[in-house]
Amino acid sequence: MKWVIAVVAAVVVLAAAVIAAVPYLVDVPRVQALIATNASNALGRPVRFASLSVSVFPLPGVTLHKLEVAEDPQFGATPFLTLDTGRLRLKLRPLLAGRIEFAELVLAKPVITVIRDAGGRLNVATLGPAAEPRMPATHPPHGATASGGAAGVVLPGTVKINDAVVDYVAQAHGNAPARYRVEHLDLTITGTVPQISFTGRARVMPGDLALTIADGMVTLTPAHSLTDAPVRATVTLETGDVSGLTAAATGPALGIAGTLKGRLAVAGTVGAPTAAGDVTLSKLVVARTNPHCAEPKRRTFTIPSLSLASEWRDGHLVAQPMHADLGKGTVTARLDVDVEHGMRVRFDDLAVKALPLDTLLVDFLCQGYAVTGPLDLTGALAFAAARPLETLSGPGSLHIGPGKIVGKQALSLIGNVARVGGAVSSLLNADLPPSTFDSPVEFDSITGTYRIADGVATTRDLLYTSRTMKVAIAGDYGVATSAMSLDMTVYFGRGEVQAKVTGTSASPSIRISPTSVVRNIDQKKVESGLKDLLKRFR
Repeated sequence: MKWVIAVVAAVVVLAAAVIAAVPYLVDVPRVQALIATNASNALGRPVRFASLSVSVFPLPGVTLHKLEVAEDPQFGATPFLTLDTGRLRLKLRPLLAGRIEFAELVLAKPVITVIRDAGGRLNVATLGPAAEPRMPATHPPHGATASGGAAGVVLPGTVKINDAVVDYVAQAHGNAPARYRVEHLDLTITGTVPQISFTGRARVMPGDLALTIADGMVTLTPAHSLTDAPVRATVTLETGDVSGLTAAATGPALGIAGTLKGRLAVAGTVGAPTAAGDVTLSKLVVARTNPHCAEPKRRTFTIPSLSLASEWRDGHLVAQPMHADLGKGTVTARLDVDVEHGMRVRFDDLAVKALPLDTLLVDFLCQGYAVTGPLDLTGALAFAAARPLETLSGPGSLHIGPGKIVGKQALSLIGNVARVGGAVSSLLNADLPPSTFDSPVEFDSITGTYRIADGVATTRDLLYTSRTMKVAIAGDYGVATSAMSLDMTVYFGRGEVQAKVTGTSASPSIRISPTSVVRNIDQKKVESGLKDLLKRFR
């Protein structure tokens, strides 16, 4: 027992002596030069740090202070990576044999900038060793030197990144770059070439979107660069409120709140990753302040659920299909969002079924030309998220009804046309009492086709049908400006009225065609009388 105790005591004393001797066993200038050279050669970029210190507790290791990895000059002069401290844990047994081997590298709070230029190239594409040196031998400043060989250094088998920040900048021709930020990134990288495994978690800003990364794998081969290396992983997404995420695309005028959950399978390469899976948004509430609404000015529109069979590829988010439940109605489409070129949104194969227009046009948008009734629509739409109404484009066809005209401006417009025509032709008064448009008017259907280009909608066959009359409309309408240039024909049981409607929806100007209501009468006198009559109805 005495011998056992003596041996144990000797081992403890020897271990303590070895640990105490670690700072003396490490040739600091040599290690400093070897680390700088190895890291620079491995990354293909100059690596600099201000100083290096050796510590014993809690485990023997080397700490790098004020570390910096240079950017590829083609992408700018600011560093690719900066951090205050990076700790390399040493393997004790190889150290006693005169070799430097690292068991683990821990990077605390690094700041990394990933840039995608207008041509689609990533700044990380040039990371990695080259066949020939990419830079002349220089002496890094602040005491770190790139001289010396790489022999004797073995790269760590585990790399941990704690609380990192990744700034992603996507440049585009003629547009301001899109910027996203990944915060609180914790990443653990293990394994050796060619199979590198990784797991982690992070949050995407703006939006506070939580990401969890599992089963990550990168396959590195000497024949391929880092960006060409195949990658796979499983990523789960979750946020309790998407308002921050959507605010970056829609701006302050429109608020969208709700929850998001998703699971994506990542594939492709490091430089061009793809992702596919299902994303569900629940209890979405769209809020908008409209000065034309009665109090409250801020109105909301609820979307109970929105599901996306999503795919991410080449800077595009594609959902095929996208399905939304809207009360008794549904909306399906193929959604394509160009995230990296100004957030452009496109809906193809758009199909709207039984959408209740009263909740949308009356309660939410407070439209002066609002109608109620179910909407069926097919077509396509495209717009820039920053200026949706001004950039809206796409063809389509629609069917509304049965329902009612409830918007005061619509009632006034059609009523004025009919009344002015009725003042000229007594036939119309018999078919259409003047009080017809003083309250909501029932109709059987509103049908037609349209084409929208840069926010201007054009139709040639819009037709309103009711028990008492039909109204045919052809012309242009500015979705954002409300400017109108429309030819309107009102058909009654025993006659018709033709009118030209110009101006804006808030202040329309109506010019009646006299020949549509009277024959063989001096048209100049009729037009003069109509102008006087029209003033009464404005």
